[in-house]
Amino acid sequence: MVKMTQPKIFTRGVKLWVRFSLDGEIIRKSLNLDDSKANRKMATTQIIPQMLLKVHSGEFFKNKIVPTTKEIINISMDMNKNNRKYLTTKGYRVVFDKHIIPYFGDKKINNIKASELSLWQNNLLDNLSSKYVMNIRLIFNGIFEDALRDEIIDKNPLSIVKAPKVKLLKEIQPFNKDEIFQILDTVPDKVRAFFAIGFFTGARTGEINALKWSNIDFENKIIRIRATRNKGIETTPKTLSSLRDVEVLDVLLPYLEEHLKYKTDNDYVFLTKFKKPYYSATKISYLYWEKALEKLKMKYRTMYQMRHTFASMMINSGEDILWVASMLGHKNANITLQVYAKYMKNEKKVRGTFLLN
Repeated sequence: MVKMTQPKIFTRGVKLWVRFSLDGEIIRKSLNLDDSKANRKMATTQIIPQMLLKVHSGEFFKNKIVPTTKEIINISMDMNKNNRKYLTTKGYRVVFDKHIIPYFGDKKINNIKASELSLWQNNLLDNLSSKYVMNIRLIFNGIFEDALRDEIIDKNPLSIVKAPKVKLLKEIQPFNKDEIFQILDTVPDKVRAFFAIGFFTGARTGEINALKWSNIDFENKIIRIRATRNKGIETTPKTLSSLRDVEVLDVLLPYLEEHLKYKTDNDYVFLTKFKKPYYSATKISYLYWEKALEKLKMKYRTMYQMRHTFASMMINSGEDILWVASMLGHKNANITLQVYAKYMKNEKKVRGTFLLN
């Protein structure tokens, strides 16, 4: 005979739920009713008695199929395949196959305990950076949230596992003016404009790699950022604010005009010796950037520091923060200030003089 406790009504958000135990297992089930006096009465007088009848008749246990973690991951991937970019989907699949399915793939999603997740997270931290583990955790958390919304589970066990402390990002290390021109004089002529765009617009390397001649308006001195290219895949930039028109400064214009001699029938601005666009900016870094820094005996910094150099240099020179934010493709100036505030000049000035007149 089934041992069952008396069902109790409780609220979660604005909805009514019922809680009881069956043979020692706690069951929580949404009644799909808003919390109101009338609905509580209906739950007590109609729904719960029907539930008790189904439990004792055995009907309650029929068709109660809980998917495994692997099954719900595959369902989630299918549901979101049209909402995510190709590289994002590919990255999620790598995380699932390498870091989640080997541990929990065959386990029913509702049987995963917080203690198991804590041990899993600690094992990951033994071999991976805290930042990467945090990314894995966020992806897995999405699976639990999907299961929670579909009422497959009653609570998200990962939500009570303490997240790892993520180390602060490495300090911004911008180049100075002399270093910028030393680098531009050292890199090969055919990619000099690539680095000039990086230093003098703050564009991301993937955005520069995706540039086409049709994106450059010489007459109005504008570069239209419309795509990013990475690992042979061209997609739109990661945010709407990244779709932008950036100003071609006078210091940049000669580099673009000089690069016109490399223009071909292929619309891409930067091409390999095989007349094809570069697979990724990482290839450009390996072939040209790293060698230039080594030749100049400069401390190694990633190409992303070109973007930091542009932003910090412009802010330090007193350029309008809103203009800098728009050049970088930031959603608003607050983001720019959070990253680069320390580069703003703190000039001593007498304030409030207008009150003396």
